[in-house]
Order: sequence, then structure tokens, then C-alpha cells
Amino acid sequence: MKVKQFATENIPLIGLIVLMAAVSLYSPSFLTVDNLLNILRQTSINAVIAMGMTFVILTAGIDLSVGSILAFAGAVCASMIAADTPLIVALLTTIVIGAALGAASGSIVAFFGVQAFIATLVAMTMVRGLVLVYTDGRPISTGNFDVANSFYEVGGGYVAGIPIPVIIAALAFLVCWYVLNFTRLGRYVYAIGGNEQVALLAGVNVARVKVIVYAISGALSALAGIILTARLESAQPTAGLAYELDAIAAVVLGGTSLAGGRGRITGTLIGALIIGVLNNALNIMDVSSYYQMIAKGAVILLAVVLDGRSKATSK
Repeated sequence: MKVKQFATENIPLIGLIVLMAAVSLYSPSFLTVDNLLNILRQTSINAVIAMGMTFVILTAGIDLSVGSILAFAGAVCASMIAADTPLIVALLTTIVIGAALGAASGSIVAFFGVQAFIATLVAMTMVRGLVLVYTDGRPISTGNFDVANSFYEVGGGYVAGIPIPVIIAALAFLVCWYVLNFTRLGRYVYAIGGNEQVALLAGVNVARVKVIVYAISGALSALAGIILTARLESAQPTAGLAYELDAIAAVVLGGTSLAGGRGRITGTLIGALIIGVLNNALNIMDVSSYYQMIAKGAVILLAVVLDGRSKATSK
């Protein structure tokens, strides 16, 4: 019974292990240190965005604007670095801008009663337009100053052989895990997703919590934008397109319910790793990128179906 319970509660982890085992049998080079570090580096951006998305989905919301916020944050950060702005000032300003954009979406949801899907769809479109206006549709190079060289390390550097983006994602995970499991805000997030009306009657300031949750999503999207811009040494106006889909997929693969109130940040990290491993495996197998999208969709559908059945069985 304990084995069955463990399997039911850890379907994403088991899926990740099985996937890695299968790929390693196909290609021995899959489990090399260099390839695993490459997977972690490639996964770090989606993982950071998905962590913020987890907060939103746990409240029974959705945030479609994360890709656009990533692009705008990256453009602003690149222009500040190119202007030789002190690195810490550029990074903090960029994250604050991301949080403000997220909070704006959250305010529309919380105070005007607009559905999260519609509010963030509007935000996604408007912010993407803002990116194109700000960049004039052209990439923004970070330049070749000392600050720019230091900035590159954020996305392309290493510490003790570990890529800095991986370290940043790990730190973001630890903070999110702590907030959701050991703070009042975390309890409120689960309460709102479980039953918003009951949470309201219990004295939870639902509107404020929703604004904070979307601000967290925006801030983490901006952080992901910083990592991507630093790695490329430029901000691309088309950056972040469809990133919201991969982030939502990671959350769903991790076992978080789209209805809210149920899920774990650990599951989201595993979900992001599943997508990263799957992408890497398909590249190793030399599968066309067109088929990769179909394969990812099939895996996500399978995860949702299995998750739904396991929850129905446990009732």
C-alpha cells in the first residue's frame, strides 16, 4: 500500500526517472556530465518562469504574459547595461519592472473581476507591443564594457563548474519552496485556490494576495529575461514567444491542478526537468523540431490524464 501511495503521489518523479533511463539506453552520451549540465542550463529559464506560474495557478489563475514580460525586461536590462549602468542597479530595476507589470495584471484580476485568462492575454499583447516600440523591432546589444562582461557571467558563467543560471534557478526554487510551505502567504495561496469564498470569509485579503502572486510571477519572468539576455549578450524583440506554454506545461506535468489549491513547487521543478530532458532526447535522436512539438504535447496530455485518474482513484 505504501509503495502504491508513493507511486501515486510521485508520478512526475517516476516519469522523469523512466524517461532518463530510456534515453540513456538509446544514447550512452546522455548521462555525461557535460550533457546533464547542458540540460540543467537549458531548463533553468523555463524553471524560473514556471515557479512564478505555480503561484498563479495555485490560486486558480493563469498568467499568459510571462513571455512578453521576459522580453520587455530583457530589453530594458540590455539598454541599461549598454549605457554602462552599474550591474546591481540594472538587475534590481529590471526585476522591479517585471514585478510591476505582473502586479498590474493581478490588479485587473483582483479589483476589476476580469478573468485571469483575459487579463493576462491583454497584458501579453500590450507588453509585446511595448517591447517592439521600445526596441524598434531590433535587437539591443549589451555592448563590450566591463559591466557588460560581468553581465554575461549571469547567463554564461560558471561557479565551481556549475552554470550560474542553474545556481540562480536553484536559489529561486528554495525561496519559492520556503514561501509556499512555511509562510502565511503560502497558506493563503493554497486557501484561495482551494475555495476563494471560504478564504474570504476566513479574513484573507484575497485581492492583495492575488496582486502579490502575479507580481511574483512577473518578477521571476524578469529574472528569466535577465538570464536569457545575459547569455545571448543582447535582447531580442521576439524573445519569450510561447514561453508561457512551456511554463504552464511544466506546472501541469509537476502535478499542480489547473483548478487551483493543489500542487507543489517541487513538482514544478520536476516538470521543467521532464521538458528539458525530452527536448534534449529528441535532439539526440535527431528528431525534427516540428515533431518535437507533437511529442511534447503528447507527453503533457498523458501526464494530465494519468494525474486525473490517480486523483479520481484516491477519492
